[in-house]
Amino acid sequence: MIVDDKGIEDSWEEYMEKLMNEENEWDHKISAGVEEGPADCIRIAEVTAVLKKMKRHKAPGLSELVAEMIQATGDTGTQWLLDLCNGIAKERRIPEDWKSSVVLPIYKSKGDPMELFVETCRF
Repeated sequence: MIVDDKGIEDSWEEYMEKLMNEENEWDHKISAGVEEGPADCIRIAEVTAVLKKMKRHKAPGLSELVAEMIQATGDTGTQWLLDLCNGIAKERRIPEDWKSSVVLPIYKSKGDPMELFVETCRF
């Protein structure tokens, strides 16, 4: 059992690295141009399209909102989301509470369930 902070951090990093990169190989080569100037405004059609694509019957995040709740707000909610996102793009600052997340490993009948249990208990 790992009890020191460094051991816990290393174990967590190893677990997440394996989990997130198990099926995906990456050569670490990235090329992207730097865009200068203000961000383009998001259009109502883009927000509407994204809301329609949201998967239903999924667990909520820290906000406790699920897709069905957002979709049920209709035109009023779509406009509110548009204004929110455009305001964030204009200010060029992501709200602090959007930077938090919780990751919970869930056994999905793949592999040894005890391995997931042991990995989870380490943290």
